[in-house]
Amino acid sequence: MYRIVVSNELFTVLILLGLIFVALSKLLYTKRFSNFIFLPGNSKYLLIHTREQKFFDKFDALLFLNLIISLTLFLAICARIYNTAFEFSIPIALKLMVAVSSFFLIKVLIERLLGSLFEIDEIMNGYLFQKTSYKNYFGLLLVPINALFIYTFTPDKFIIITVVAVFIVLSTIGLLVSFKTHQNTVKRNMFYFILYLCALEIAPYIVLFKLLQLNGVI
Repeated sequence: MYRIVVSNELFTVLILLGLIFVALSKLLYTKRFSNFIFLPGNSKYLLIHTREQKFFDKFDALLFLNLIISLTLFLAICARIYNTAFEFSIPIALKLMVAVSSFFLIKVLIERLLGSLFEIDEIMNGYLFQKTSYKNYFGLLLVPINALFIYTFTPDKFIIITVVAVFIVLSTIGLLVSFKTHQNTVKRNMFYFILYLCALEIAPYIVLFKLLQLNGVI
């Protein structure tokens, strides 16, 4: 099959930058990183580190930076597939990184605010930590996935949808883990829990998807 040759220099720089953040997280927090890579099938990481959670966690911050870069690359890959006129450049990369990071940070700040308003800071902090951990894990998975898509083969729409499905599954696992941890509280406030899911877990991603469509990214 004929393939158009495009420059991957910017993709390479960003992949290397993401790998630097991952390497730093492993170098500075070796034991924690070893537990983290088995996150989906091992609750040890969450049990240990939820109790140690701080407002600003350097380990999570390093992996979050990789998540932002990896998502930016993945969105750019999607854009090249869905929009043949799309050209990945430094300004576009910066805009995507700012948009993605702002989306997650604003969402977290709103959730923390709700936790304070309803005086459930401890529950909300644990929930956010668990959810952030699974998102960062997805960012880790995206590093080799992006590399394959850039240097080995161009994915079709089915493969892209599969990767998105993996993100949804990991996010759902994080949600279920939190539900299990606080199931008594959730059962007593099921209406508010469902309202929260619709307003802050589903609606923001739909809005983000529509914005990406309007800007020709997907």
